[in-house]
Amino acid sequence: MSIDLLREGTVIPAHPLALTERRTLDERRQRALTRYYLASGAGGAAVAVHTTQFEIREVGLLRPVLEIAAEVVAKEADRPFVMVAGACGDTAQAVAEAELAASLGYHAVLLSPKVPGAGEPELLERARAVGEVLPVIGFYLQEAVGGRRLSPSFWRSLSEQESLVAIKMAPFDRYRTVDVVRAVAASGRGDDIALYTGNDDNILADLLTPVQGRRVVGGLLGQWAVWTRSAVLMFEEVRRAWAGDDEVLRSLLARAADLTDANGAVFDVAGGFHGCIAGVHEVLRGQGLLAGTWCLDPNEGLSPGQAEEIARVRAAYPWLVDDDFVAAHLDDWLR
Repeated sequence: MSIDLLREGTVIPAHPLALTERRTLDERRQRALTRYYLASGAGGAAVAVHTTQFEIREVGLLRPVLEIAAEVVAKEADRPFVMVAGACGDTAQAVAEAELAASLGYHAVLLSPKVPGAGEPELLERARAVGEVLPVIGFYLQEAVGGRRLSPSFWRSLSEQESLVAIKMAPFDRYRTVDVVRAVAASGRGDDIALYTGNDDNILADLLTPVQGRRVVGGLLGQWAVWTRSAVLMFEEVRRAWAGDDEVLRSLLARAADLTDANGAVFDVAGGFHGCIAGVHEVLRGQGLLAGTWCLDPNEGLSPGQAEEIARVRAAYPWLVDDDFVAAHLDDWLR
């Protein structure tokens, strides 16, 4: 049922990591974040992905972080909720992480394309092996944060694997996004593979405009880790636009550049994405969901002027924030 929801299209935030000032796991706030996404109406969450910080694997936090989200959802979700686990590393590591996720009740695996030394054939074999454990979500990651160019033939071959259920398109490049859509269509499995935007610089345009005749049905986004209730309401408007509401369509198109501007502040485009995770934390800190902006890597943090930029977009785009919603529920989420 959750895979059906994934194929239908939904809002999937990339789940952050809650830390104490000593950079240890803050379990209470970690649970609060998952409750926030549930209460906001998101259709799922992606855990152990870039926004969760890949370094969780180096400090023994992969299992605890996956467990906490899975436990909250199992106990408190009263509707289908797609649990996506990130998996990294070579084939052996990715399969082991997928097996851990499967044992905890996760529904699909988002495969990081960052595998040093691996060519496209090795990436395809890794996806095939992981797909024997859980359904796979392919991931086209922008080069600015460690991604790489992948050929149309790679995407076609990946799409031909029956375990592939979705692709997160996040190359931040319109030409490469079109490459993926064309490859999915050429694979003959277009009806089985859901297209998700990860292009945080082009969210509304991706959701509103067909690509090669195909719809992008949802988003799996670090941007949606913040102001999530507003993201859900916006996604509902997207569906109304697709159903023929031209007034809503015009309103969304008028806000598309505003959302990109806000993302530029949160993700620290001016600083070369150095503060992208800390920027997400800064928004959540301002709402009381996190105690600080700490990252596992002490060298990661807000860039100069980034906090002021985030404050600017909060004031400029009141339709985007969900501060009142968070304030009304925060004590319950932090219980």
